[in-house]
Amino acid sequence: MADEYTPEIFTLTDEDGNEQEFELMDVMEENGTVYYALVPYFEDPESMIEEDTELVVLKSGEENGEEFLTTIDNDEEYERIGNIFIQRISELLEGETDEDNAGDAENEK
Repeated sequence: MADEYTPEIFTLTDEDGNEQEFELMDVMEENGTVYYALVPYFEDPESMIEEDTELVVLKSGEENGEEFLTTIDNDEEYERIGNIFIQRISELLEGETDEDNAGDAENEK
């Protein structure tokens, strides 16, 4: 039996005080900065597939000893980090698909 997946959920508050839940897809550190790749969270996975879901890339900041997530204001930095996340997530998903197909082939024997 496969392990049940439990997503890591972040509740983020925008500048207008609106809260939205996001699912953590990946985390990485580059040049001393921690970056987070998130997608809007849907309790029903089918809803996520049906929606035009966009990857949200944020970075960690600190103020008065409190860690928070903030937007990346530099376009070059945002583009570079976003592309790294897209590549990493694509490779991860391709690996899962390959494993699923290998399991299906085993079951057919």
